[in-house]
Amino acid sequence: AALHTHTIHTRVSTDRRRFTLAATSSVSSPRRRVQRSSRFSRSHLPGCVGVWVCGWVVFRAKRRDKNSFRTMQAAAAAATAFWNHPAGPQTIFFWAPTMKWGITAANIKDFKRPPELVSLPQQCAVAATGIIWTKYSLDIVPKNYNLMSVNIVMAATGLYQLYRKVTHDQAMKQQALDAAA
Repeated sequence: AALHTHTIHTRVSTDRRRFTLAATSSVSSPRRRVQRSSRFSRSHLPGCVGVWVCGWVVFRAKRRDKNSFRTMQAAAAAATAFWNHPAGPQTIFFWAPTMKWGITAANIKDFKRPPELVSLPQQCAVAATGIIWTKYSLDIVPKNYNLMSVNIVMAATGLYQLYRKVTHDQAMKQQALDAAA
């Protein structure tokens, strides 16, 4: 059996205009030596470093000084982009799903309630609302991932409450049959 050793060499160079990663990977064995080299240019990923993993380059954020001007400038740009986004906090597309998290939190709090107090019609409505609006949130423009996430959680909590109610009702029915027999 041939013994394979992997050596990974990466060279990262950054400047203000573009990010470049050059990586070479060599596989050594007693019979052959294979060398692969790739060059990646990512102008849209400033401040990232790349790592060569199993033939793929994985990008991760490069650590920087917290007081760095570039970091503050990037944070300000991200905050501005969030504020001016079509589904940002200046629109109903942001606030409606954010307030809907309150309904989901109340449903999660109801997990502690006894199953006989859970309302079957209410939980059917919660689960159906979650399922229907999850699909709709991906069809509208702009895509609203906040709405999608709250509805996925809402559908999951509604379905869990329905499961609790149905299993409790079946257990009560089985107890009644066992007591009658």
